[in-house]
Amino acid sequence: MSYFDNIRTFVRVYELGSMSAAARDQRISPAVASARISQLEEHLNVRLFQRTTRMLNPTEQGRLFYPGACRILESIEDAEALVSSVTLKPRGTIHVAAPLGIGRRLIAPAVPGFKKEFPLIDVRLRLSDRKLDIAAEGLDVAFFLGVPEDSDLRIRKIADCKRLLCAAPSYLESHGEPSGPQDLCGDNHDCLNLRYPGAPEFQWPLETEEGVKRFAVKGPFESDDGDVLTDWALNGHGIVLKPEFEVLDHIRSGALVPILPDNPPIAIQMACLFSHRRRQDPKIRLFIDYMSGHIRTMLADQARAMAAGQKT
Repeated sequence: MSYFDNIRTFVRVYELGSMSAAARDQRISPAVASARISQLEEHLNVRLFQRTTRMLNPTEQGRLFYPGACRILESIEDAEALVSSVTLKPRGTIHVAAPLGIGRRLIAPAVPGFKKEFPLIDVRLRLSDRKLDIAAEGLDVAFFLGVPEDSDLRIRKIADCKRLLCAAPSYLESHGEPSGPQDLCGDNHDCLNLRYPGAPEFQWPLETEEGVKRFAVKGPFESDDGDVLTDWALNGHGIVLKPEFEVLDHIRSGALVPILPDNPPIAIQMACLFSHRRRQDPKIRLFIDYMSGHIRTMLADQARAMAAGQKT
């Protein structure tokens, strides 16, 4: 086995805290991951991890070795990036994360086109609405909606995404349409919230005559999966707040109906996060540039389609 492969596996085991998780991340078997760690320990003549049937923790030697191992891998990546920039043929693998809505509707459709244009670059796309630790999970780029928490990562804004409040016709027939934002805070309407464990009480920021106000909406259903909320809304279980690009097809088909047009939600920023160092890697720069252009084009096309539908 390659010494550098052993170091890569060590770093991922250290960061993920699990041999099986590191094996899945590197697309190898747990047995291969374990063999790599054992070979590295034999080479260094130290124990890097304390292993039991239930736990895996780095030893003091493992904690000392980790920063140097990271620097070794970074040096290799920098050298590969330099060669790629000279040959103008970037190569390698990009690990990308995105929320389900963005990933399924905007990122995933563009990946084959990117691969066709840059055939030596592979893309590993991970979709999840949960909060991700970019550094710990070995991600190169993470797309997101909203304003990230304090981070030492670099942020590139892509676009402002229009959002809508909408519900199924069957819901509006049974509950009536809200007369104003304050109705969303009472017992007469059910709002469908995207919420994670430990998240604060969710509030919807809506335009009013007095400016933007946040409303603590109420409802019986919550989920950390945005598509689940859309499905609930389609089945008449409540009102949902969604980026326009996620519900445009349902609006055009009549399956969902926009509500409170005089009190729209404020637009939400779409951006991506990446480390300062990774932005210098040609393949990362190319991917971010390609996806940013693709997303802006798709959002503009959808906005025109939405406007045309409202005029007819």
